[in-house]
Amino acid sequence: MTSIDVRNLTKEYGTRRAVDDLTFTVRPGRATGFLGPNGAGKSTTMRLVLGLDRPTSGTATVGGHPYRTLAEPLRHVGALLDSDSAHGSRTARDHLRVLAASNRIAARRVDEVLEETGIAAVARRRVGTYSLGMRQRLGIAAALLGDPEAVMLDEPANGLDPEGIVWIRELLRRLAAQGRTVLVSSHLMNETASFADHLVVLGRGRLLADLPMRDFIDARVQPRVRVRTPDAAALRAAVARHGHEAVEHGDGYWTVHHARVEDVGRLLSDAGVPVLELTADTGTLEQAYLDLTATETEFTAQPQEA
Repeated sequence: MTSIDVRNLTKEYGTRRAVDDLTFTVRPGRATGFLGPNGAGKSTTMRLVLGLDRPTSGTATVGGHPYRTLAEPLRHVGALLDSDSAHGSRTARDHLRVLAASNRIAARRVDEVLEETGIAAVARRRVGTYSLGMRQRLGIAAALLGDPEAVMLDEPANGLDPEGIVWIRELLRRLAAQGRTVLVSSHLMNETASFADHLVVLGRGRLLADLPMRDFIDARVQPRVRVRTPDAAALRAAVARHGHEAVEHGDGYWTVHHARVEDVGRLLSDAGVPVLELTADTGTLEQAYLDLTATETEFTAQPQEA
């Protein structure tokens, strides 16, 4: 199986270190979200993996080989880094046919990916007339053209309408379920949470996190439980006996922090506390991400006073 391996990767531009001794592995069979603030080094890392830039030191390989050494590379790794890579005067179909011919990919595959990405009806229009979302779909079609084992996409939902966002989400899940290696850079936390199994997070070129998404969230945002009951005194007393505190909110519910729903449900049942609502109020990827990267953001807007 094909994995993407980054080992002690460093890239310097003059005195600026864009990627700083970075090591991680993107494994097959799961969708990996590639996160970090602007300037964190995500796009540079992807360019280094694809051989578009040369590292100052370290290595980046696909299936154990540098990208530059791969024969017919589209058969091994498909990538979308720039939706404007297709020449505006060419039709989408001609753009893909050229890519297919250069990698000895059967011409019928062009029509397959045009259908898969939803742009077959406009395939004979010039790319220069395409909207941003249509160009994104064309870029994804190019990435899928060689039926590659590894796929790298930089902000694939950019410019897509709601239907397109649902489509890309399902596509990424399907690619991972097929055993492919999937690396997706995004600034959209809700979208990343909808498809990613694993996260790699960068900050100022350094690795901040490399772990399953649920573990990442649980490590940064403590769980809590939301409760509604007609007997607030009994609730407070029951959770206090187990070292917890129930905090009241204005619209009639209570939260028990640092607790899991199954534990709170059990202790309330044992105490005979009547319960109208009992739900887990789990942390979000956005909360955990902002907590981790608070000191890593290069550009931060200050809140304005009312």
